Amino acid sequence: LLLLAAGCSAQAGESLTPVPGAVPAPDFELLDTDGKLHRLSDYRGKTVILNFWTTWCPPCREEIPSMNRAWQQLKQEGVVMLAVNMGEDEDTIFVFTADYPAEFPLLLDRDGAVIARWPVKGLPTTYIIAPDGSIAYRAIGGRNWDDSDIMDILRALQKQRQGAG
Repeated sequence: LLLLAAGCSAQAGESLTPVPGAVPAPDFELLDTDGKLHRLSDYRGKTVILNFWTTWCPPCREEIPSMNRAWQQLKQEGVVMLAVNMGEDEDTIFVFTADYPAEFPLLLDRDGAVIARWPVKGLPTTYIIAPDGSIAYRAIGGRNWDDSDIMDILRALQKQRQGAG
């Protein structure tokens, strides 16, 4: 896996970087730690927070509590949060979640095939996918996901969809 060499990215501020040009998000099918199949295309019409992470990455661990707090608020508003683990198995993730519980789906990309189709430069990297299926924002490095500015961006993106449909 090429990404292992890239390592982890430290916190890069509290902002999200807009991705210009309505780039379509590459679709995928992955199982979560409970064996449920998730297809990115199944979430069309919703804003999706798509996080790429590993258990050995310190900034990945640090952002999970804020992701849980954001998820508690956003799940009732139609926003989806998915965390794609790169190359680890259920047992490794199970042990990890004893110390870092995650209430949103943790998806398994055991062979790195999904992450290879996304422009991930370091871990964690998070993409915000607009309801139309395009990549709207990117965040390289950890974030405080329940930060009010980030929450406002996510809610505004979801409201655009509700206004359009």
